[in-house]
Amino acid sequence: MTILVNHLTYKYNPGTPMESVAVDDVSFELKEGEFVGLIGHTGSGKSTLVQHLNGILKPSFGSVYYNGRDVFDGEYDLKELRSHVGLVFQYPEHQLFETDVFKDVCFGPKNLGLSQKETELRAYKALKLVGLEDDFFYQSPFDLSGGQKRRVAIAGVLAMEPEVLVLDEPTAGLDPKGRDDLLESLKKVQTETGCTVVLVSHCMEDVAEYADRLLVMHKGKLEYDDKPVNVFRHSARLKEMGLGIPEITDAMIKLKANGFDVSTDVITVKEAVEEILKCFPGR
Repeated sequence: MTILVNHLTYKYNPGTPMESVAVDDVSFELKEGEFVGLIGHTGSGKSTLVQHLNGILKPSFGSVYYNGRDVFDGEYDLKELRSHVGLVFQYPEHQLFETDVFKDVCFGPKNLGLSQKETELRAYKALKLVGLEDDFFYQSPFDLSGGQKRRVAIAGVLAMEPEVLVLDEPTAGLDPKGRDDLLESLKKVQTETGCTVVLVSHCMEDVAEYADRLLVMHKGKLEYDDKPVNVFRHSARLKEMGLGIPEITDAMIKLKANGFDVSTDVITVKEAVEEILKCFPGR
């Protein structure tokens, strides 16, 4: 599985006085099994960009290729594309509607024309992947916590068994435990299914902890496409873009400035603990 975004540009209200360029000549490739963080300040174009990956928006210029085929060539079956590339919008729990959790998660695969047995098997597997216990399966989704509702909504997309899962700010509005639990579930999805995960976020800590690679958007353009540790070396530029760096990285930079022999390429708490302990051998 590969998705190739080739010189993609998208304009809102083209040809009018309100015309604005949301995505400006962006190119990159998504490969099978990656966990990719897509970050950018509000208005950077990241949400507009991901809506092209499963054909919700059509580019003003440029192309999106899925496994070598242009998805906007007029003959491509976009319904089929959306069964392979699942997009989870912000606050997806607002789209829950069935009387119980299990029925809600069954909705997607049922509409693929699968048998009842296969539909229910997919729903069960998806709910277990997101860490929801059997006790919740036949409860109303509206009786669950915010984090649990979010997981049900994501399970509904996972039950379609997509090869690519794109999530737009999936932790928005969750408390710290709900956020951590959800991100752990997404990492589990990636490792156990081989699914490519694209996490749209403005939280540097989240992408530092989980992403293998970062795409950084700024004013519609792709500024960086690299490993997180390499991206966060550009701290001054990131701060200019309104993003900053992980707090733990900033702390290590300050320790270095105060004479401690530590690496400033640290981006997670675990790495920081190991690095700081090196300053106190024998302890």
